[in-house]
Amino acid sequence: MVDQAPFEQKNRERIQAVENSFGPSGKSLVEPGRVLVGEGRLLKLCRRRPQQKVFYLFNDILVYGSIILHGRWHKRQQIIPLEEVEQEDLEDGLGMVNQWLLRTPRKSFSVAAASLEEKQAWMEHIEECRLQQIERLGLKSEKRGSFAASWIPDRASAICMRCSERFGVTQRRHHCRRCGFIVCNGCSKGRAVLENISRKPVRVCQQCMATAQGDTQKGQPNSRHWHKDSVEDKQRTRHQDASSEEEAEELAESHTPTQWASAQDSSWSPYCYFNPDHLTPPALTD
Repeated sequence: MVDQAPFEQKNRERIQAVENSFGPSGKSLVEPGRVLVGEGRLLKLCRRRPQQKVFYLFNDILVYGSIILHGRWHKRQQIIPLEEVEQEDLEDGLGMVNQWLLRTPRKSFSVAAASLEEKQAWMEHIEECRLQQIERLGLKSEKRGSFAASWIPDRASAICMRCSERFGVTQRRHHCRRCGFIVCNGCSKGRAVLENISRKPVRVCQQCMATAQGDTQKGQPNSRHWHKDSVEDKQRTRHQDASSEEEAEELAESHTPTQWASAQDSSWSPYCYFNPDHLTPPALTD
């Protein structure tokens, strides 16, 4: 019988190192049967500008977070179950090349790799792990459920995408959580519970609110809990917007090529750089 002990020990050490890098605010990542497949840095399209994030691909989850202290310390840990992920290839644009879309029920966003080869490797590894996880869980392989809309970046529009009013010092940008459009405050006074995103009411534009209210009249599911702003909603929204702005202001780190792990029989193959020639993710000029 093949001895898996060396592989399991090394794998556990690597997962523990990833868990420790997020400090006390991170969730536990060590689970029976969990394997760290690869790690690397990708550009994530945020509301202000692309930000470099660290990504860890496991055989059952995708973990990412913000980079501080030259990669030795991370924060804002996010965990995505792979069975919930859907990928879509994208053309170059929005300040990023070699990009693709990651869709999940709670959040959808674009990421970009340093090269086309690295992008293809990420997409292939994610899809392979996703299918294996679906098989382990006994789920259907077809795409299921609804996905959150990806937010359109702030710089993509100087005007409200509903009423065309120009943004300025007194007219801030906001995002509809249902369609992802950039809207003004006047066009996004409604709040709704989008159960796949949050149990609490979130900002939605008037058009999405009207659409969902129409669904309510037709008796369609997931079309309830619609109401106007309250004082608590406004305070909550200000807190959410502040968190997004704080994330957007983080400094990007230099790119480290993606590393992939592999195991054959009982031997553990040390991490190797996917492409050591990749230094910085390329970006389109404005």
